[in-house]
Amino acid sequence: MGRNGSGKSTILKLLTRIIRPDSGTIETQGRISCLIELGAGFHPDMSGRENIYINASIFGLDKKETDERMQDILDFSEIEEHIDERVRDYSSGMYMRLAFSIAINVSANILIVDEILSVGDIAYQKKCMDKIRELKESGVTIVLVTQNPEQAAGICDRTIWLDNGRIKMMGPSKEVCDAYSDFMLGSGRQRSLQSFFARSL
Repeated sequence: MGRNGSGKSTILKLLTRIIRPDSGTIETQGRISCLIELGAGFHPDMSGRENIYINASIFGLDKKETDERMQDILDFSEIEEHIDERVRDYSSGMYMRLAFSIAINVSANILIVDEILSVGDIAYQKKCMDKIRELKESGVTIVLVTQNPEQAAGICDRTIWLDNGRIKMMGPSKEVCDAYSDFMLGSGRQRSLQSFFARSL
């Protein structure tokens, strides 16, 4: 959790090996599924169905495994009537539904979710959050990036508060989220604004 530019998405890209660290090591165990950027990994000129096969293969599934999961993906996405249309014609909400549905149906051990869940209608956002909680209870590790303290406290056991690429606080979610909220809405924000205006004069 942290403000824009604090390093949240960079860490997720490191965890998913989109970029590599300049120093140190990152160790993960098991299959990783991720939702980092809306439409990432989708080919705009291919249909939703074709993109399911492409994305599933990126996550390590072969065609047979994808075929077995196809109906579950379609059912959760709720866009089956559009699945054979080009994804370039999808709305952002349809993109998100399909991407999320693929990500949760690849039997991953680790699910990484960026703030993509802010896209879509309220009912579908709730459906996604309920599914994330279900996966967590089943033993899947959830790594969630958000600027919403209530969302973090409601899903995660532990939270890291990032600020300018560094860990400002780490610990039980409620403690960290309360401190973050106080900083953003209370005296910390006031001090930051005072500093900003002082530099501007």
